[in-house]
Amino acid sequence: MTRFNNILLVLHGTNNEEAVKRAFALAKTNKAKLTIVDVLEELPETMKEYLEIVSVEELEKIVSEERVSEIEKLIKSNVSGKGFNPVVKTLVGKPHVEIIKEVLRNKHDLVVKTSEGEGGTKEALFGSIDINIMRKCPCPVWMIKPTESTKYSRILAAVDPDPYDKVGDKLNQNIMELAVSIAQLEKSDLHIIHLWSLYAEKTLSGPRFRKSPNVMAKLLLDAKNFHKHNLDKLLKKFPLDKLKHKIHLLKGDPAQVIPKVAKKQKVDLIVMGTVCRTGLPGFIIGNTAESILYNVDCSVLTIKPHGFISPIKLED
Repeated sequence: MTRFNNILLVLHGTNNEEAVKRAFALAKTNKAKLTIVDVLEELPETMKEYLEIVSVEELEKIVSEERVSEIEKLIKSNVSGKGFNPVVKTLVGKPHVEIIKEVLRNKHDLVVKTSEGEGGTKEALFGSIDINIMRKCPCPVWMIKPTESTKYSRILAAVDPDPYDKVGDKLNQNIMELAVSIAQLEKSDLHIIHLWSLYAEKTLSGPRFRKSPNVMAKLLLDAKNFHKHNLDKLLKKFPLDKLKHKIHLLKGDPAQVIPKVAKKQKVDLIVMGTVCRTGLPGFIIGNTAESILYNVDCSVLTIKPHGFISPIKLED
């Protein structure tokens, strides 16, 4: 994989070991610059009144220096080898805002971060900070499950090819490029999923139109063939013959089906888009994307379409 040039690793909580290993491996493979940050909370206003022995600025400086020292120790204990010196620093403020400002300020092309939760049956894997970053960050975001394996055995690429959507088509290519590249690097099984549906199926078969079962079957078959043709056209661009792979062309709601397939196939990483134009049945946008993210239990790499502009600005 030679895709990224300027990687930002965001540390969170205490379970950052896998994210550190993943970010360093990516930086080495891509020969990329690596910056490591942690976002510190601003000093509460109520505390400022009691700071008589040290100024606010001095206290924040001391806290920052201590955190940088902790990060450097974490790196030394989890990463072997010499000759690679990442930039290590802290940011202060609202986490997702400061992270995205850092991306905009220094033109990072990938964010790697440990998820807020640990997943499993007890808690959601992604918290509000994670969701906000994936929703608003202009570059790809790789959220790492803290308890994941160092190597990915199974990767799932979620795509929705549409010949009438040039922006979405480019996004699908980016999803596949990254998924194939990671699968090649990790020697993983690659699963490709595309959800399709027939527009207004219930209405067409209902009392207003009363389409016969035979007509409905023909409409459904035509819709499935249309989506299969577009999927085949997309996948021909990639060397899938050199990978162990499986294609899932399924009818249904992606918010429900994708998490189920990921769980059934024991997927380690999902590569998916998070924003695109509305009106496409089955595409991963808006609430659908977030429904998927709240219901999966594996690492996720999210990608924005070309031309996406973050709602967060440097001057905010």
